[in-house]
Amino acid sequence: MNLANKITVFRVLLVPVFIIALYSSSMYNKYIAAALFIFASLTDTLDGYIARSRSLVTNFGKFVDPLADKILVSAALICLVDLGKVPAWVVIIILAREFTITGFRTIAASEGLTIAASPLGKFKTITQLVSIPLLLLDNFPFHNTNIPVDRFMLYISLFFTVLSGLDYLYKNKHVLKLDDL
Repeated sequence: MNLANKITVFRVLLVPVFIIALYSSSMYNKYIAAALFIFASLTDTLDGYIARSRSLVTNFGKFVDPLADKILVSAALICLVDLGKVPAWVVIIILAREFTITGFRTIAASEGLTIAASPLGKFKTITQLVSIPLLLLDNFPFHNTNIPVDRFMLYISLFFTVLSGLDYLYKNKHVLKLDDL
């Protein structure tokens, strides 16, 4: 297993550590959990850079890297629902989009097609990765401003989640043979 793939697997292994930290009784639990989430998110950039710069791109990496991202984000969002910080309906929409696009990409791959990440999809990911730590930290550092930046970012990420999902489906409708849409 190459270095990029080891970093990806490490990111998956950080998910239970993140959950344990979040639910621990420590008075610093949310700070530790947010730091772990941010660190795990940054490893995604690192493993991608290493894989591309050293020509270490593998089928294992192509499969596990996006899966690791989805596991991390899904775990965090589900925990945030459990903690009463995010409405369940928001997470249901986000997860439905992720399952839909993952299935769509699987169908495309079975036909030898690759559906690359779009700018909208990347913006969706960035807004999710910004909103989750803000939500974990109760809107820190904006909590004294009475501006719910954490909520704004959550709903911005929801908007881009839906928009990017529709964009992927529309631009690649030929994969499902839905050319009449």
